[in-house]
Amino acid sequence: MTVARRTCLHVLLLVLSVGFAPIAQAERAADQPAPGKFAVQEIEHGGLVRTYYLRLPAEYGGAGPYPVLFVLHGGGGSARVMMNLWGRGFHERADGQGMILVYPEGIPDQAGSTKHHWNDGRRFQTWAAHRLDVDDVGFISKVIDQVVALYQGDPKRIFVTGASNGGLMSYRLACDLSEKVRAVAAMIANLAPELSDCRPARPISVLIMNGTEDPLMPYQGGEITFGRVKLGKVLSAAETAKFWAARNGLAGPPETSLEPDKDPQDGTRVRRERYPAGANKAEVVFYTIEGGGHTIPGGLQYLPERLIGRTSRDLDAGEVIINFFLSQRKR
Repeated sequence: MTVARRTCLHVLLLVLSVGFAPIAQAERAADQPAPGKFAVQEIEHGGLVRTYYLRLPAEYGGAGPYPVLFVLHGGGGSARVMMNLWGRGFHERADGQGMILVYPEGIPDQAGSTKHHWNDGRRFQTWAAHRLDVDDVGFISKVIDQVVALYQGDPKRIFVTGASNGGLMSYRLACDLSEKVRAVAAMIANLAPELSDCRPARPISVLIMNGTEDPLMPYQGGEITFGRVKLGKVLSAAETAKFWAARNGLAGPPETSLEPDKDPQDGTRVRRERYPAGANKAEVVFYTIEGGGHTIPGGLQYLPERLIGRTSRDLDAGEVIINFFLSQRKR
């Protein structure tokens, strides 16, 4: 690896570790959540004190139950980094739709570390979450129960989205927690082969959003690499979409279309493939960002293109994902 690339990777770790200036001041864990504000919450699970950020919609009151949106950070990040770096597209839209927002946090690699990860099902020893086989599925399940019981969360409208490691964790929740999660949206993430034999308890709608020139998460499948570090293998993006279509009993080719080229200068085009919902009402939608990198469409170009690739301006991921979730018909 060149010195320049090592330097860029160190910058990426710094960005993920420190994050940007907070967009909203979080309350202390003991404080009562208030509409329109973030509040840090703590919950014990598996012998660990776990953290999540909760935001009730600005018009929160007695009109529940409210749909709940979980947003999972990427590897080496944190709930606050996700809120600031990629979550900006969710807050205003979630408020407008009366959604409760939840930003859970993975476990740190070691005591005092600001780098957090999810145990997303890959079997490798690099991160503590995997090495210790942390029960992140149980943690998310427990938070769902708490939000439903205390804050009028709608148990029939629990949605999960995530990026990179958080996207892989979204797939794991689709496999292992489909009895509680209505739909998931995974960004810049492909399915780990370790989950390819999973059998969800019930059909679950899945949205996938990946770039063809992602230097970290291989669009065509294979080894995830971060510099010289190998982080497990994944299926291709197309195989991931076909996997979920098969799990939902959706046969036949998907409907394919090109999204409008809103920014001809960004070097990307967006192709949409949709497997229409079947009798069980579950569907699969697959967005290919042609020319896109390890970035969220419509989000920040948080590092130079030479390291993470291009950010598409043809699509607003936050808007697309929230609309996808709210369009899901109740079973």
